[in-house]
Amino acid sequence: MSILVTGGAGYIGSHMVLELLARGETVVVIDNLSTGNRAAVPAGVPLIVGDIGDFETVAGVLREHAVRSVIHFAARIVVPESMVDPLGYYLANTVKMRTLLAACVAGQVGEFIFSSTAAVYGETTLEPVRETDPTNPLSPYGTSKLVSEWMLRDTAVAHGLRYAILRYFNVAGADPAGRTGQSNPAATHLIKVALQAALGTRPYVEVFGQDYPTADGTGVRDYIHVSDLASAHAAVLDSLRAGSRNLLVNAGYGRGYSVREVIRSVENIAGCKVEVRQAPRRPGDAPSVIAEASQLRRDIGWIPRYENLDTIIRHAYDWESLTTS
Repeated sequence: MSILVTGGAGYIGSHMVLELLARGETVVVIDNLSTGNRAAVPAGVPLIVGDIGDFETVAGVLREHAVRSVIHFAARIVVPESMVDPLGYYLANTVKMRTLLAACVAGQVGEFIFSSTAAVYGETTLEPVRETDPTNPLSPYGTSKLVSEWMLRDTAVAHGLRYAILRYFNVAGADPAGRTGQSNPAATHLIKVALQAALGTRPYVEVFGQDYPTADGTGVRDYIHVSDLASAHAAVLDSLRAGSRNLLVNAGYGRGYSVREVIRSVENIAGCKVEVRQAPRRPGDAPSVIAEASQLRRDIGWIPRYENLDTIIRHAYDWESLTTS
């Protein structure tokens, strides 16, 4: 039996593939390579260049590779972009999710793990944010993921599919062994952008909003190391296989850092100053989003290995230095 990783040539997906291979799992990848990198898929892992919105392609992969479990990462993820292209986001993240689920039902997939987002919560005065808190997304990106959560939940009820939904907070870092990282040069993640500025491949980093109701006026986010996130998925998969209940869990550390704090850490690790330019707030951005993340540790037994902002940035810096040298 195999595990299908959609978006497995992308940032998070490629780390998931490495985690699964280290556990001795058989893995197959579907990726349309719109933002993924063929070189991020390890040798020996089948890569099907295709679209999860193509039922016949997905159904064929499930059948040919005897797929038992699906871990779904393929999506568009840029909040500001979703504000100007909402229909594109609903197509990529919601319509195609429906097709993927239909193929999984037809192929009698047993377990489905869905990559969701803290953006489903929207702006909230509740902090840290709990899984039971109200959802009120501020962007089409967040809404597209929330609707996909509902589809998965309803499909599971109708067809007996076991599932887990992980609501990610801010994913950062890179594989500590340097095998993969954030390869998309157009990525908008703060740590990626700040490191590019530190290494001279970008002239400056913009700080969007300086008047938020936070300690230093800049947005606060809960950052989680991408390798820890991959291990969280593996722990959740083990739990589902063992017959646990369906899961909805936050994936974060429960500690927030402001934009300015992140930039200071980048400067300390890179050993140079980063040019910072002030910019207006971006539509769809919340002032502060921090996870109440105890459920993943308590109920699943997940133990993070890299729970430290400087460690996250150090691994990301090593990767950026390697790929820009």
